[in-house]
Amino acid sequence: MNVVDSSGWIEFFTEGSNAAVFGEPIDNLDQLIVPSITLLEVFRFVLRGKDETAAFEVIAAMRQGQVIDLDGELALLAGKFGVDHGLPLADSVIYATARRSGALVWTQDSDFRGLPDVKYVAPGG
Repeated sequence: MNVVDSSGWIEFFTEGSNAAVFGEPIDNLDQLIVPSITLLEVFRFVLRGKDETAAFEVIAAMRQGQVIDLDGELALLAGKFGVDHGLPLADSVIYATARRSGALVWTQDSDFRGLPDVKYVAPGG
C-alpha cells in the first residue's frame, strides 16, 4: 500500500522534476490510499493557483484511490505521531493514515525525512 503526501500530489499535477517518481504510486490505484487531509491541501493549492474547476478535476483524480477519512481513532494516533516525531498537523495525519494502513509514505517534504516506512525524494532531484 502507498500514501502520497500533498507535496507529492502537487509535484505530480504540476509536472515538476519529481513527477515521474510520484507517478509510480499514483498510477497503482489498487494500492493507493489517500488521506482526506491531502484532498484539502491539494484542493486549496490548485484553487489558489487556478480555479475551482481545475481544483475539482484534480480531486476527482485523487479520489480514484481509497480515500481514508479522519476519524477519532486516527486523530489520536496522528496526535501521538505529531508529538513523537515533531510533525506538523497535516503531516501527522498523513503519517498516521499510512501507519494504520501499513502503507509506505511517498514524499518530498523534509518533515518526513528519516521516519520509518517513508520514501523521501529530495525536491528537484
